[in-house]
Amino acid sequence: MSSQHQRERSTPKRRGRRFLVWLGAILAVLVGLMLLGALYESAAEASDARSYLPPGQMVDVGGYRLHINCVGTGSPTVVIDAGWGDWSATWSSSVQPAVANTTRVCTYDRAGYGYSDAGPLPRTTERFAPELHTLLQEAHISGPYVMVGHSLGGALARVFAHEYAAEVVGVVLIESMNPRTVDPSAGTMPQPTDSQSSGDWILTLPARVGLLRLLAGPLGMKSGLSTEVADAYVAYSVTPRYVQAYLIDEGRGMPISLAQARAVQSLGAVPLIVLSRGREVDQTHQDEQAELLHLSSESQQLFADRSGHNIQLDQPEAAAGAIVEMVERSRRASVKAAAPVAQQVGLPDARAH
Repeated sequence: MSSQHQRERSTPKRRGRRFLVWLGAILAVLVGLMLLGALYESAAEASDARSYLPPGQMVDVGGYRLHINCVGTGSPTVVIDAGWGDWSATWSSSVQPAVANTTRVCTYDRAGYGYSDAGPLPRTTERFAPELHTLLQEAHISGPYVMVGHSLGGALARVFAHEYAAEVVGVVLIESMNPRTVDPSAGTMPQPTDSQSSGDWILTLPARVGLLRLLAGPLGMKSGLSTEVADAYVAYSVTPRYVQAYLIDEGRGMPISLAQARAVQSLGAVPLIVLSRGREVDQTHQDEQAELLHLSSESQQLFADRSGHNIQLDQPEAAAGAIVEMVERSRRASVKAAAPVAQQVGLPDARAH
């Protein structure tokens, strides 16, 4: 009886030891796979940096560099600001080349996206606007500007056009976020911070071990992009730096960014085009888009009837058409303004040319 009793008592102990052995083995395998994944990701990023060089300029804006790419000639200069989690590649795929047939058009990457270096915190519109202005000045890209903003980029375009009104002759808001639901005076509004959270590494872990890179195909990250930019877009959209900028830095700053944009209630008489999607629309979205028209006394709403939120991919001709329409509109206004001056000094009417 004593021997049997000892065997019965030792059985749970043996099972517990076996469980710990198996658990240890599983953890060892997971750690090994993560180390291999990290090495794979590091090698892939190094290879991508050699294979996909920035198509534009890398410009120092105060200790870190931003990428800006301008094509075409003419005035005004169009400056395109991409949405949250997006960068220049989706716009250089189709929209930028189309607009370049009419005027100079620039796309750029906010800090941490695409080819740009990571930038200082917090990442909010009050930093984005002067950062972009410094970029344009340091790159010797003079105005006047037509500011184009998509989604979150619309909030930036709104703030930029207000802060640098003398340099902006037109604004195009493409599926822009409307900060109507954010109260900038609310006591619950989070305060900007220039520090990282200790738990941020969890969000970047899939990218650090190469998992996000492996899922790029199943996630359809190349969908809608031209072959010229698709591979580069994927390469720079699966890195830890991109995830940090997207989900953490800009994501954390978004409520503040929208509150800062809401503080801009009017752009005066600056011409404004609001381009809205035609698919997957509810009444709230319609109201929010229509409300944006009140930002300017010279506003117009257009629709991309076959597009969802990402008009630059779903219906790029609609995005390019709205931008070109604003360019032509600003040119007509410039000629009209120049005519009385020309007549006053006895010069030929500019409209005759």
